[in-house]
Amino acid sequence: MTRFPVVWLLALIVACGRPADPATDGVASAQGTAGFDRLYGANCAGCHGANGQNGAALSLNDSVYRTIMDSTAVRRAVATGVPGTLMPAFARSAGGELADSEIAVMVAGIRRRWGSPMATLPSAPAHAAAPGNPQAGADAYGTFCAKCHGMPGNSEARGGVVYDPSYLALASDQWLRTVTIVGRPERGMPDWRGYVPGRPMTNTEIADVVAWLAAQRVPFAGQPYVSRR
Repeated sequence: MTRFPVVWLLALIVACGRPADPATDGVASAQGTAGFDRLYGANCAGCHGANGQNGAALSLNDSVYRTIMDSTAVRRAVATGVPGTLMPAFARSAGGELADSEIAVMVAGIRRRWGSPMATLPSAPAHAAAPGNPQAGADAYGTFCAKCHGMPGNSEARGGVVYDPSYLALASDQWLRTVTIVGRPERGMPDWRGYVPGRPMTNTEIADVVAWLAAQRVPFAGQPYVSRR
């Protein structure tokens, strides 16, 4: 949901079975599906995918992702953006181009389009957490992540080299944490419960892995320019 191909945080929302939200539902009903399609297509689909999946950003059409987020966080992310990431602000009051009523249409429309979050998600890690321990994170990464993403010195990484400084220059700590929790199921990456069968990651282990990845960043990532002198 941004004008650049990598985005972090947009999530979803209250379950249909939960109390209605007059701030969004009334506006969404008045605007209808066509209003949501127009707004989502113009502002969100480029990063989150035309059907809420298979975009550069995390999928909105994902029950785990929608469950760990609440509607207040969603509105805030859409309206004011996510500091430290490439998710921009869309509200006019924050320098964007959308009215509050349009943001309400999108928030309610996503819930209506892709259904309810899961009723319960026992032991789900917190979406945000205190910084972890990078030393402990190295061991946790080896246990839960290295099978797919490889280790430094080992080029075999069928899931992408997530510790590469060029990738980490584009990924915020919050993105790393969120994607570790919810996974990318449309691309074969499970959520925090599926990296080791029968052994979900703990909140601390997730924070530690993020801390270890963050420690792999360098000031100037990427291929150096060739000197022409």
